Amino acid sequence: MVARDGDGWVQCDCGNKHWGINGAAGILLVREQEILLQHRAPWVHNGDTWGIPGGARDSHESVFEGAVREAIEETGIDPIFITALHTYSDDHGNWRYDTVIARASDELIAHEVNDESHEVRWVEIDSVSDLNLHPSFARTWPELKALIQSFQ
Repeated sequence: MVARDGDGWVQCDCGNKHWGINGAAGILLVREQEILLQHRAPWVHNGDTWGIPGGARDSHESVFEGAVREAIEETGIDPIFITALHTYSDDHGNWRYDTVIARASDELIAHEVNDESHEVRWVEIDSVSDLNLHPSFARTWPELKALIQSFQ
């Protein structure tokens, strides 16, 4: 097994601290008019907010590999039931968060796998903004939503 070398904080050019020495990646799973969201536990960074499964990328991982690994660790998904559509990058200069937008088949099952999550839930796309969103996800959500709608 290749070592996990991505965990750690980066002082970003934008003035904030971000998790992921090599950047971070997450997966935005879409099924019809819903997306899969994770209610983050209070003890994690930006806890008690809703966002997509994701986290620090290791140096040997592609964006897709990192996003899928994190989703498996946090929600137990089987990647055989997803199809990548597009990657959206939130680039901060010396750090970036890549969101893989992927279609999920009806067979995909997701659930809380570890204590990083309170809940994992399919949420109607038009109701996402009603939740207490992770600040970075909230900022990029309008662009992500437009991308999702362009694929439907």
